[in-house]
Amino acid sequence: MKYTPIDQSLYIKNRANFVKYLKPKSVAVFNSNDLMPTNADGLMPFRQNNDLLYLSGVDQEESILVIFPDAVNPKHREILFVKETSELIAIWEGAKLTKEQATNQSGIQTIYWTSQFDQVFHSLMTEAEHVYLNQNEHLRAITTVETRDDRFRKSCKTKYPLHEYERLAPIMRKLRPIKSQLEIDTIQHACNITEKGFRRLLGFVKPGVMEYEIEAELAHEFLMNRSRGYAYEPIIASGASACVLHYVENNKECKAGDVILLDVGAEYGNYASDMTRCVPVSGKFTARQKDVYNAVLRVMKAATAMLVPGTLHEEYHAEVGKLMEKELIGLGLLDATAVANQDPNNPLYKKYFMHGTSHHMGLDVHDVEERNRPFEVGMVLTVEPGIYIPEENLGIRLENDVLITNNGPHDLMANIPLEADEIEALMSR
Repeated sequence: MKYTPIDQSLYIKNRANFVKYLKPKSVAVFNSNDLMPTNADGLMPFRQNNDLLYLSGVDQEESILVIFPDAVNPKHREILFVKETSELIAIWEGAKLTKEQATNQSGIQTIYWTSQFDQVFHSLMTEAEHVYLNQNEHLRAITTVETRDDRFRKSCKTKYPLHEYERLAPIMRKLRPIKSQLEIDTIQHACNITEKGFRRLLGFVKPGVMEYEIEAELAHEFLMNRSRGYAYEPIIASGASACVLHYVENNKECKAGDVILLDVGAEYGNYASDMTRCVPVSGKFTARQKDVYNAVLRVMKAATAMLVPGTLHEEYHAEVGKLMEKELIGLGLLDATAVANQDPNNPLYKKYFMHGTSHHMGLDVHDVEERNRPFEVGMVLTVEPGIYIPEENLGIRLENDVLITNNGPHDLMANIPLEADEIEALMSR
């Protein structure tokens, strides 16, 4: 890993919070993600299972975390299994974690090799009554590839059919949305790296530059700052491509007079940042482009102010929709009379603003959440309204990452240029 390890106190605290939700005599099992193949003998870059990472900090394949608070042997109340290294592995792949290193990273004292798992786990199952197993239950998840958690779930239920089985996902949905100070600091660091990348490219963008060249400039800055790179597939969308919400080809020429929509964010320590900015290829917005830009910016600022404890997500988005209606009427895109008579279940603004205003963010850029849970102190959400006008080859979206506090919303991207005039001034240098 490129990043500086996060202090083990984060994971010790996370496990202490986690065990409060377990039934008596329960064992919980978390598996690392697989190393995924490309073709032949190639492998994709490894990305750890976020639940295992959240509770252990171990960023290595073939790792297993077992938590059993009522284990008879105190040493077995927290166990981390890691891949045993060897001289051959060290030569070809680099040395894996030693037991001492695994303890230093996680705060877990009992470390076994993964090869010992079956034997140790069998002894634990003779004591346990409930078994908590993991599965990806994210609202947006489309899972077609079987994971280590999936395979373990099947094998465990086959070997031990008489135990009571429970789901880990509901517990993680309760815990992960509330960020500790160490997590907030890490997300802030990712945001700061994103800022460096954005400032770097403001002097680089000009007519004739290719979208992928902008992507490369950002990647250079991210990697230079110990980031793994992008927290998600970057969107570098110029002109009409900005009206394609998930445009990721990034292969077109940026032409004079167009606006580039940049939806990008650096990752740091496996935590995401998520920023969207729009910049004029020629260094200056046209009057119409600036009007649309400022309309989105007004909605963004008003939406940010609504991110306070107690706000309900669906009600929040509905209120943002009303703000967007007024802006779209002012831009001549909607008719006030038609809006007054619209079907409330199918508001007209969705023609130009068809996605949600906010999503939770953390270890996943679309972090796990309980959709009906009111906003709470410690949650980090994006704010990202947009207006998309295909007939004008113009898409404007603006996005910052915001922490909910008792003293109002705290913008983690407040230092990243946002006002249209400031962006123009920086591009003219």
